Amino acid sequence: MRNTSGRGLRPNVLGTFDTVVMAVAGSAPAYSLAATTAVLVGAVGFAAPAALLYCALPMLGIVLAFGRLGRLDVNAGAAYSWVGRALHPFLGFLCGWALVVSTTLFMVAGSLPAGALTLSLFDPALAHDTWLATAVGAGWFLVMLLVVLGGARLTVRAQMVITGVELLILLLFVLGAVVRGGAAAAFDWSWFGFGHFDGVSGFASGALIAAFSYWGWDVTGNLSEETRDSRRTAGFAALVGVGVVFLLFEAFTVAVNVVLSAEEVTARGAADTVSLLGDAIWPGVGGKLLVVAVMLSTVATLETTLIQVSRTLFAMGRDRTVPAAFGAVHRRWNTPWVAICVVGAVALALFVAANALGSVGDILSGAVSAMGLQIAFYYGLAGLAAVVAYRKLLLSSVREFLLGGVWPLLGSAFMLWIFVESLAELSGPSVVIGLGGLAAGLIPMTWYWRRGSSYYRPAKLDAVRTLAGAEGRYPDVPRQHRPDADEPLATDF
Repeated sequence: MRNTSGRGLRPNVLGTFDTVVMAVAGSAPAYSLAATTAVLVGAVGFAAPAALLYCALPMLGIVLAFGRLGRLDVNAGAAYSWVGRALHPFLGFLCGWALVVSTTLFMVAGSLPAGALTLSLFDPALAHDTWLATAVGAGWFLVMLLVVLGGARLTVRAQMVITGVELLILLLFVLGAVVRGGAAAAFDWSWFGFGHFDGVSGFASGALIAAFSYWGWDVTGNLSEETRDSRRTAGFAALVGVGVVFLLFEAFTVAVNVVLSAEEVTARGAADTVSLLGDAIWPGVGGKLLVVAVMLSTVATLETTLIQVSRTLFAMGRDRTVPAAFGAVHRRWNTPWVAICVVGAVALALFVAANALGSVGDILSGAVSAMGLQIAFYYGLAGLAAVVAYRKLLLSSVREFLLGGVWPLLGSAFMLWIFVESLAELSGPSVVIGLGGLAAGLIPMTWYWRRGSSYYRPAKLDAVRTLAGAEGRYPDVPRQHRPDADEPLATDF
């Protein structure tokens, strides 16, 4: 199906370096650390570095899966398209819907800290005023929405500056923690082991929070229709992005263990953890400087999250699995403007509704857990889809078997396991938001399936057939984004 404007997204806007920047910005190192450190330490204590490590290994399997699937089907919907073609359209739609729900929730979980941190620069007491933080956060969100409306080129230029400054500040603080040494505890290699977890359920809770921390690198898949040589670039950029944020996450959580006690972190909460650590490392200016890094990170990830949800809804509108208006593209900016505006309106309504949950810390805790369920769900299915799509090639070499079969399959199994295991451990509101958000997708799925959307009659995603020259199934995707008929088989990055 064609989009309602008769136009597509602008191709060849982003290069390799641009896409790497977007992958790092999507994971939002400073924001993720600010939003999850208190929650993670409260759940697993000194095992925070271990939770991030043991979630990174299966996460790399999902990164490999996304890269391989992107070689077969370049699509702004990413997992929505891949899972639908490799496994089943119903599962594919629910993957896309899970991303839409999780990213919309993130509009609240990301904007509220931006508001609170902005206020804390002027008066720390103001940061605890939920209504005021909501208003300031909504202002930041509207600014980012306008930038995203302006197109991918404008967005990536802003990201280069914002993310560059953010990473520089984080690196300075990591070095500062090394020079300063431990005040709360001496470094211990046991922090990377299993001894500090409270059983299997404790490990699952920590892994779910860690999954949210890494989330966002897959924006490279949603930008694939706008990326040069995207069948190679998107997967490579995601791999580099996850590697960068993994190193930063580990260094930062070790610094927290060394410099701060668990009681200090959990007592002060997410809104104050970064300023607490900053003041401990560089008294006076340190807290303010680290708050600035988190603000920049939040701004950056609001942009990439808006890109993810708007491109996914664009792909859905193009396929007529949601109202076709979502497939409309602005004639000047080549952006899915209807999807962006609708998401913006829904997010602003959620800003107001979120205040019923209580403080900024309460909202963050519930939203992170609910989003973790959504993320584990669609990542798990994407990993399985990659194994199914490449199943006929898995025995062609040891490399193919390990990188294309075993690792993505283990990543998929891990994500689906923490999805199921965490249901018994999460709070009632988090489970209701997480599962209820998925269940709500059954309504549009059933409606547009009964109306005969072509998405529910897909051409199966098969690596042998596609890499041999089979055409992609979307007529709107430019020819340069489809697999070339004469390209030799290539399944590595």
